[in-house]
Amino acid sequence: MPMSLPMLALTACLPIVVALVLMVVFHRPATQAMPLAWLAATIAAIAVWQAPPLYVAALTLHGFVVAVSLLIIVFGALLLLYTLSASGGMETIQAGFRSITTDPRLQFIIIAFLFGAFIEGAAGFGTPAALAAPLLLLLGFPPLAAAVVCLIMNTLPVPFAAVGTPIIMGLSYLRELVTGLVATGVPDLGFTSVETFNTLIGKWVAVIHFPIGFVLPIVMCGFLTRHFGPGRSWTEGFGAWKFCLLASVSFLVPYLVFAVFFGPEFPSLIGSLIGLGIITWAARRGIARPAKPFRFAPASEWPSEWTGIVSADTGHEPVARMSQLRAWAPYLLIGILLVVTRLPELGMKDFLAARKISFDHILGFSEVSASIQYLYLPGIIPFTLVALLTVPLHGMTLGKAAGAWKKAALSIKNPTIALLFAVAIVSIFRGTGVSDNSLNPNGYPSMPLAMAGAVADMAGRAWPMLAAFIGGAGAFITGSNTVSNLLLAEFQWGMAEALSLPRDIIVASQVVGGAMGNMICIHNIVAVCAVVGLFGKEGVILKANFPIFLFYGLMAGGMTLALIAI
Repeated sequence: MPMSLPMLALTACLPIVVALVLMVVFHRPATQAMPLAWLAATIAAIAVWQAPPLYVAALTLHGFVVAVSLLIIVFGALLLLYTLSASGGMETIQAGFRSITTDPRLQFIIIAFLFGAFIEGAAGFGTPAALAAPLLLLLGFPPLAAAVVCLIMNTLPVPFAAVGTPIIMGLSYLRELVTGLVATGVPDLGFTSVETFNTLIGKWVAVIHFPIGFVLPIVMCGFLTRHFGPGRSWTEGFGAWKFCLLASVSFLVPYLVFAVFFGPEFPSLIGSLIGLGIITWAARRGIARPAKPFRFAPASEWPSEWTGIVSADTGHEPVARMSQLRAWAPYLLIGILLVVTRLPELGMKDFLAARKISFDHILGFSEVSASIQYLYLPGIIPFTLVALLTVPLHGMTLGKAAGAWKKAALSIKNPTIALLFAVAIVSIFRGTGVSDNSLNPNGYPSMPLAMAGAVADMAGRAWPMLAAFIGGAGAFITGSNTVSNLLLAEFQWGMAEALSLPRDIIVASQVVGGAMGNMICIHNIVAVCAVVGLFGKEGVILKANFPIFLFYGLMAGGMTLALIAI
């Protein structure tokens, strides 16, 4: 007997519920939770959707292939980070920041906001908070403060992280829907291809983020002084409002321009570079500097909750191991290579994109195919290539270079297990809705569309206020904006169709939500706690960040409603 839509939706939710309960209630790592969630998805597909077991196995292998593309990017990002750390380039960059200003409010803006945005734009995958938090620690921040502000500020640049991966890769499962809709000749879609759809999503993401980008730095400055300042005053933080606004303008204007005119690959990278240049120049000259200085209380007066096994007193003073130009050269090379390989007018983009390893008709199913564009993935060009060039550029020994490769390889172990099964779940979700009667005997909608249909009946026109929170929940569960988008973008598309809402704006709200989920995702919190020595304080950070998450989501929902109303 066919199952009703609400029951299908409840069944489709089971893998997500399994992952959520295991990670939140039982505090199990994603390496354990995601395989069990995959098992729940497999059982649901076979028992309820009546998909043949071999077909589910093919969908799982399809997910593994997609996950390998993501893992190549993650590995390249980690390799570059560890290479720069081993060469002394990262310490040189840290020393340069320390000489700019001694005011923690300004240091927070420069490092947690703009430098973190640059690292996110170039590398992504949780590296900015894990890199910026230890730097703030060395500058005298309480470890808890460093962790909290870096996690919260690592949100605005995330949709365009690792040269656009959350949009380009994260929305890859929408390609068939976009292509099919364009083929129908529906007028006034706003896009004519997958590439123009991605650009449109990037534009709406930047527009939704624009007002948030002005409010969040000021709010977080106040948050910093209210919760960690000796006077427990919001006013002390708000006193840096001019500097915050200058930083926001310097970052957000190029961020928006590049999102609108050049696609999702460059906004965070270029916006942060321009912002860093302007705000560093301003800080050195005292422009927009607060009238009253601010300092943290001595470390001896900090509550024990603020500290862990690492403190500012035990950290060593960063030393410039080379010139700043030489230290920054790898990032400059990344920028150059991205321009050369991503702008179609230069001829390299199509050449690199055409180099692929294809997996057609996996296990004999014509509906299941995948490929790896090995040269076009940023994990190879530019990340791995620049990591190799950094060895002679920074005068590294082969031993140090090999150590960076070893560390990156070891660091990729846990993300590999989690990503393989997380993306396999997404593949099964999608594959349950095929039109072939032998694979979907009851003609059921796919798992995401079943959830969309059921939720649409309950949410109604209030969905634009909720869409970003769903994306945030996806990032909380999976630890990644990219995987949140892979998991939920089709669901959001289905919700938009069911409620006659603009598909592009609702999908953009999903992407924004996946970005704001970075501040509460367990994976990022654990990583930051590890680098600042706050073992066992993950719950404290989650509790501190959650009100900002709610505030962020309400602003995103308000902007989504406004865009739909225009």
